[in-house]
Amino acid sequence: MAKIGDIDVGEFPLLLAPMEDVSDPPFRALCKEQGADVVYTEFISSEGLIRDAAKSVMKLDIYEKERPVGIQIFGAVLESMLKSIEIVEASGPDIIDINFGCPVKKVVSKGAGAGILKDIDLMVSLTEAMVKHTKLPVTVKTRLGWDEDSIKIVEVAERLQDVGCKAISIHGRTRAQMYKGEANWHPIAAVKNNQRMHIPVFGNGDVDTPEKAMLMRDEFGLDGAMIGRASIGNPWFFNQVKHFFETGAHTAPPTMQQRVEAARRHLEMAIDWKGEVLGVFETRRHYTNYFKGIPHFKEYRMKMVTSDDSKDVFKAFDEVLERFGDHQFV
Repeated sequence: MAKIGDIDVGEFPLLLAPMEDVSDPPFRALCKEQGADVVYTEFISSEGLIRDAAKSVMKLDIYEKERPVGIQIFGAVLESMLKSIEIVEASGPDIIDINFGCPVKKVVSKGAGAGILKDIDLMVSLTEAMVKHTKLPVTVKTRLGWDEDSIKIVEVAERLQDVGCKAISIHGRTRAQMYKGEANWHPIAAVKNNQRMHIPVFGNGDVDTPEKAMLMRDEFGLDGAMIGRASIGNPWFFNQVKHFFETGAHTAPPTMQQRVEAARRHLEMAIDWKGEVLGVFETRRHYTNYFKGIPHFKEYRMKMVTSDDSKDVFKAFDEVLERFGDHQFV
């Protein structure tokens, strides 16, 4: 059984990765219903929080049905990070996660996200200060290192554990790789196999089939899998993995009825959460994935992603069901 602090997250938990502009409350709710054991918010700027920036503050919204839920924050300035903890705590998350892995230039250039991989001492001291500043379990998400020549993840993970980090999720790429090439899970396994490690070690990167999740569990011996891109437009992925673990067989892909229903509920929840305009706009990015691989679909996809009125989008869902209801997914 894996535990994050006192939170029992089950045997080989599946965690929904924090993804910018993806892991919002409607999407997290769908993933939770479909078997995600722990979900994380989009990453939130500590500087944005302490400036009371509306976009950052809105990302703090969490709901009872998604627990256990972690709020992820990023930053490189100690004072701002500590102030942001107090704001985050007021939202009542179960876990506070620190992003030491985002490879995006605008984050890295400020020394935050994966930028901190150039200064491991700062990474450790920031984590230690944050652990001391909250009673909530603090976890870390990071990458293997800045580049191939600076992979010291075994030592880094041990140092983070020693200052009170309660779990670590490691993406199997360096910052230099961004999202290119294949994720390398061997250094993550080396962290897990370090006899001094006793906190959960979760793997992240390229877990896009149930077989790969099983490989991460059985061959690499990790404590859980953090799922990112494989879940976009496919919240069923978590249950597909769990079914495969239990039976060794694949579930049938979701039917057109299930896809339309998920897209409809996603849009309804987004409108409830953010209002008509933002709700419609921010759900668009998911439709391509919900309806991937359907021939002659462009006309309907264009309606979904260009309409500003939810009535038109809901109508497009109805039309899709009418025209493609018998489509067989493989």
